[in-house]
Amino acid sequence: MTIDLKGRVAVVTGASRGIGYFTALELAKAGANVVACARTVGGLEELDDAIKAAGGSATLVPFDLADMAAIDKLGGAINERWGKLDILVANAGVLGTISPIGHVEAKVFEKVMTINVTATWRLIRSVDPLLRLSDAGRAILVTSDAAHSALAFWGPYAASKAAVEALARSWADETKSLPLRINAVDPGATRTAMRALAMPGENPEHLPHPSLIADNMLALADPSLTRTGELYDAREKLWKRYPTVS
Repeated sequence: MTIDLKGRVAVVTGASRGIGYFTALELAKAGANVVACARTVGGLEELDDAIKAAGGSATLVPFDLADMAAIDKLGGAINERWGKLDILVANAGVLGTISPIGHVEAKVFEKVMTINVTATWRLIRSVDPLLRLSDAGRAILVTSDAAHSALAFWGPYAASKAAVEALARSWADETKSLPLRINAVDPGATRTAMRALAMPGENPEHLPHPSLIADNMLALADPSLTRTGELYDAREKLWKRYPTVS
């Protein structure tokens, strides 16, 4: 599937490696001006080189998502340069620890919620007005099947991703009469650093490379997309509707 994103502006968080890196690269290849956000400057510079080699354009914004003031400034900076935002990929997140709930340290729980939930909300608040100015705004919030399986020892991470999905659904319902489309995407088990932390005994060669997931995620940035408030399984290429209350 070929998607033309020429002239569109896309923000990608966690863009220095893994799914964020390859999603940013694919968006740039499709013609988008990518605003790449991450803590790791070296990874962002490698992304910039790859995007330039592909004939694309990127703006690097190194900052930590725990810096809420920096998130607030991001929307203003985008407004000054482009006057709108077309695509948001809220990809960055942290795992925390795999541990019984009662053994999770308060600082670990708070960090997971700060990065995965509060920073996502703050990012939404910062760019929502800009996405509304787009003729086809697209917001893609990365989640996990942990939000639904809620397996033992995954409490903080599972809770944070369930919260992200709730934010996406509520935001989508608020904006359903607009051209803005907001969906959550579950990449599934992927060959990333976070997966290696979660499953240290797993053979990464048995997992799909993040570049394969990124290619599928482009479907959610398509200006012709009509779905909103839904969950997309990037590995299976399936849409899943949430239950509705009548």
